[in-house]
Amino acid sequence: MAITHEQVMDALAGVIDPEVGEDIVAIGLIYDVAIDTAAITVTMTMTSAACPMGDLILEEVRYALAEIAPDGTAIDVKLVWEPAWTPGRMTPALRQHFGWSE
Repeated sequence: MAITHEQVMDALAGVIDPEVGEDIVAIGLIYDVAIDTAAITVTMTMTSAACPMGDLILEEVRYALAEIAPDGTAIDVKLVWEPAWTPGRMTPALRQHFGWSE
């Protein structure tokens, strides 16, 4: 059974950034998702390079993807710093919740 982009994004939305208290998709940490027959590759960032919860979040991303991936599918999570994360990457509702404008 092939996995869909929507299934991957739904799984990632279940990963909560413990410092922000919101899911990593709404925060805008996911930059790209690539799916092929052999692998799921997620390119993502953190709100800051000094994020003390970064390793935990990456571990939870790998776990969430492994839960939905067909057997034998490689999980590749790439952490990048460019482009830098900004509050503008958040969903409009989350920016409004925190009182941030673009």
